[in-house]
Amino acid sequence: MNLTSNTCPIWGTPAHHFPRDGDRLRVESPRAGGKYVVSGTAEELLKTADEQQKARLTTWLVKQRALGNDCPWVFAATLDEVKNSPSSPVADRADGVLKFLASRTEILGAPVRFRLQTWPQELDDLTAVYFGLLAHSACVGENDLDLLLDYLKGRRFIRREGIDNPEQACTLTVDGYSRLTDLDGAQSPSESVFVAMWFDDSMVKVWQQGIKAAIRDAGFKPIRIDQKEHVNRIDDEIVAEIRRCRFLVADFTHGDEGARGGVYYEAGFAHGLNIPVIFCCRKAEFGSVHFDTRQYNHIVWETPTELHEKLLARISAVIGDGPNRS
Repeated sequence: MNLTSNTCPIWGTPAHHFPRDGDRLRVESPRAGGKYVVSGTAEELLKTADEQQKARLTTWLVKQRALGNDCPWVFAATLDEVKNSPSSPVADRADGVLKFLASRTEILGAPVRFRLQTWPQELDDLTAVYFGLLAHSACVGENDLDLLLDYLKGRRFIRREGIDNPEQACTLTVDGYSRLTDLDGAQSPSESVFVAMWFDDSMVKVWQQGIKAAIRDAGFKPIRIDQKEHVNRIDDEIVAEIRRCRFLVADFTHGDEGARGGVYYEAGFAHGLNIPVIFCCRKAEFGSVHFDTRQYNHIVWETPTELHEKLLARISAVIGDGPNRS
């Protein structure tokens, strides 16, 4: 890996900078887990961020990429969001190590080698792997990473080599791969998908031929709160259905009266529960999507057929097949 002498705005480690777009900088940083875009204001605020806030931001970036947003955007509001977010549980951080190790090898029993950082001007592949381990485990440095690796070794999920050396290696064991299989099966078994969208007559075909059809073709059951019979308060019923859903589809298309506040609320509530959200918007209204959510990887569509195709592909790529997929 041959990165320039530019640095990651989050960690100050070697990174690649792309040409600026106004005050926004696009960065490729192994220490932050990949690519991201940072606004000028956020870039300044990061200069005074503490290490825990940086670790939480990195975890947020990793999660966004896992949800299909290959290059998340970091704004000042993003920093406020992650600053107030809880720290990741130790078990989740250890699982992040396992997932990263699995992503680095295609051969069972092959060791994943890395080198502890000595801050070279050029970033080699072994140091990039070390940075990736830190990024995917919410670690600040080698001390907390070492504790996680010891924990995983004690659980017999990995084998370790060269523990007292700068250059080390970890190998996933059969028990480690079993743990990853358990994690894949630990996702919500629910077949329900909550849909947040504009309930207007002009959206009937969008719902029937686009969103509803794509969710069903993917093997899931679409839930739209206005079409569900209930005797509870509507807001209580919305919260209950979101808690029960496998993931949420949020379409931000709107009419002349402006943005649909309920859609933003429901997408934000799902995010707070770590429930995956797939963002959509008709092309004509995409320019007016609020900047706090525009950073996410939206499906931008013009026809119900196009929405159906793109949404079905996104569900398959990010979520996987549902229990009713034929």
